[in-house]
Amino acid sequence: MCQVGERVYALRKQRKLSRRELSELSDVSPRYLARLEGGEGNISIGLLQRIAIAFDIPMEALFSVDGAPAEELAHLTACYHRADAATRASVMRLLDPERLRERKAERICLIGLRGAGKSTLGARLSEVMHIPFVELNKEIERSAGMPVGEVIAMYGEEGYRMLEAETLSNIIASHERLVLAVAGGVVEKKATFGELLERFHSVWLKAQPQEHMTRVQAQGDLRPMAGNPRAMDQLRDILVARESLYGQAEYHLDTSGCSVEASLTELRALIEASGILGFAND
Repeated sequence: MCQVGERVYALRKQRKLSRRELSELSDVSPRYLARLEGGEGNISIGLLQRIAIAFDIPMEALFSVDGAPAEELAHLTACYHRADAATRASVMRLLDPERLRERKAERICLIGLRGAGKSTLGARLSEVMHIPFVELNKEIERSAGMPVGEVIAMYGEEGYRMLEAETLSNIIASHERLVLAVAGGVVEKKATFGELLERFHSVWLKAQPQEHMTRVQAQGDLRPMAGNPRAMDQLRDILVARESLYGQAEYHLDTSGCSVEASLTELRALIEASGILGFAND
C-alpha cells in the first residue's frame, strides 16, 4: 500500500497536478487520494484503474519496483503494451532469459524458406533424438479437412493465416517437447511469428538461393521454374525481404553445400550445446 501510494504521489508531482486536479481527472475523491498517497486505507482495484487512466498508463505501472523511477517505469510499461509480440519476445530475452526459456519448454521450431531442409531435418532429428516431429501445414490440413491450397482458395490468405495462428496455439498447448517445421511465410504475420519466437527455441535453416530451388525441384516440384524465367530473381527477392525476420531466430544454421547427414550432425550439436532438450552445456 505504501509503495502504490508513493508511486501515485510521484507521478502526480511529475505531472505537476494538484490533488484536486487529479481528483477531477480520475473521478476519485481528494480524501481517498490523500489516504492512498499516505499508504492508508483499502486499495480498490476500480479506483486504481481510474487513476491509471487519468495518468494514461497501464494500471500495473502503479505498482512500485525498487529503484525504478515512476515515470520511467510507466513509460516502459506503456511501450511494452503497445509493442508487437516479436518485440516483446526480444525484450524478454534481454530482461528475463530464464523465464522465456521456461515458456519455450523443450519446443524447437525450424524456420526458413522452402527447400532449406526443415521437413527433412525435422523428421531425421525426431528419429535420432526421440522427440515428436510436427509439420504445421499438415496439422492445418488435418484441422481444415482439406489441402492448404484449397484452404487458401476458399478462405483467402487471411483465412489461412488465421487458421495457422490457431493451429500453432493448439500445438503449444498440447506439446511441451517437439520439433516443429513451419512454412516459410509464417514470418509475414507479426502476431503469429511473435508467438513462435516466444514459445519455441527457433532455428533458421539457411541456404543459397540456387540450393533452395534445386532442392524443391529434387522433391519433384517443377512449378517454381515452369514458364517463369524470373523465378530465381523472385526467390532471391523473397530471401532478401525476409532475411531480417528469419534473422530473429535464436540460432542460425547454414545448410548450403551440406549433405543431410552433415546438416543433421550440426543441428544436433547445436541443440545439445544449447541445452534445449535438457542437455548440459559443456
